[in-house]
Amino acid sequence: MKKLFLLAASVAMFVGCSLPTKLITSSTYTKVNAVDPIVAVFADLDVAKEKITYLFIPSKSARNGGADNVIDSAVSEALANNGGADVLVGLEKQVKYNSKGEVESVVVSGYPAKYVNFRSPGDEYLREVSEGAAKLTAKAQEASSLGKFKLGK
Repeated sequence: MKKLFLLAASVAMFVGCSLPTKLITSSTYTKVNAVDPIVAVFADLDVAKEKITYLFIPSKSARNGGADNVIDSAVSEALANNGGADVLVGLEKQVKYNSKGEVESVVVSGYPAKYVNFRSPGDEYLREVSEGAAKLTAKAQEASSLGKFKLGK
């Protein structure tokens, strides 16, 4: 069956092209394992009380990646140099450009935070969320029937 399919595909390639072409085939066999279902994970943020400010002067290679790359590098270095936090909450950034339009320096500030208390939501939480959604839908339908707003079109 594979040979027949391969033959049909190669004939279609030769008929569809006016130039002579080479047919190169390769086979790869992979073992497919069952994929685990995606499970939600919750975490809390432990946010520092003190705001940090960090001046970053990018290297030429960082500049070549563009302004977004430079800003990401500035945030990454700011976190690494201030306790190794995971994220900068309330990020503020000031970007200074040179006459060529390249990023000359970046000042980032914000509150460093670490993710803590990882947990799965559990059945009780999921039940609460679905019940809350059902209540909101009922309220929206009631308001729609009273003419306060329309759902959909």
